[in-house]
Amino acid sequence: MSGESELNVVRASEIRPRPEGETPWLIEDLWGAGAVGVIGGAPKSCKTWLALDMAVAVASGRPCLGRHAVPAPGPVIVYAAEDAPTSVRERLEQLAQARGTAFAALDVGLIVEPCLRLDRPEHVARLRSTLGHRRPRLLVLDPYVRLQSGDENSAMEVSAILSTLRELSRAFVCAIALVHHARKGTGDEPGQALRGSSDFYAWADSLLSLRRAREGLVLAIEHRFAVSPPSIGLTLVTEDGPVRLEPGAMPVTPAEPALAERVVKLLSQGPRPLTQLRLLLGVRKQTLGDVVRELVAVGRVVRASDGRLALAAR
Repeated sequence: MSGESELNVVRASEIRPRPEGETPWLIEDLWGAGAVGVIGGAPKSCKTWLALDMAVAVASGRPCLGRHAVPAPGPVIVYAAEDAPTSVRERLEQLAQARGTAFAALDVGLIVEPCLRLDRPEHVARLRSTLGHRRPRLLVLDPYVRLQSGDENSAMEVSAILSTLRELSRAFVCAIALVHHARKGTGDEPGQALRGSSDFYAWADSLLSLRRAREGLVLAIEHRFAVSPPSIGLTLVTEDGPVRLEPGAMPVTPAEPALAERVVKLLSQGPRPLTQLRLLLGVRKQTLGDVVRELVAVGRVVRASDGRLALAAR
């Protein structure tokens, strides 16, 4: 006998079910309760604005983006590594005003340390202590590149940090939103476009991906635990009141209607992977990726469970 203790194993039927009426959502359709995940997008695609709108919504109970309900609001902690506290305060105040909530009463705490590194045990220990004391419903970390000094392309290094964040999320029943950059000019699917290791996509329970279109922004939403809703159009409103993100019409990409119909025609013959479509159509990855996203957003195309693209059932 080695004397080592066994792992804690519980029969599945003995796990306490979710209480009746308890929602799986932190923010309905956008972010799961206690979920870890990524807010991704190219530089200057309003990732921080979206993250702070989520923070205001969770702390106030007001709908995120003016439409997504928060069933159980609570405290929020934000670490914005690239923005001065004064700048973050100004953005939060603008968003609080836009959402009709009192800024002074908003329970959003800012970590104002000059440095927080998730690959340093002493920093993780301080973060753990902070979460244990303040018990936030949501922790926002923005952006990943400033939270560590390693190689974001190294699966081993990235996995160690993401595993730490998931452990913290479970220990303190806290959702964690990690802001991370996507590669510029990529036609990949949103999760696959995240810069660095593929572990970011695999790790995320909820994934919000922002990209710029000709008339605004497109927000794609993915969940591990629920059906992903259609993409939505967003606009950063800088006039007519406080600065805020507002949902609007899905930006249209007018240059590729013929390509969209060619995609639909090929998929009418049966599901196909994106790589095969690209070879058959002879177009750039980015161009095809943009068209496919628009077709998915309007409900003409769906992603099958095996990752292939297929026509939506009529």
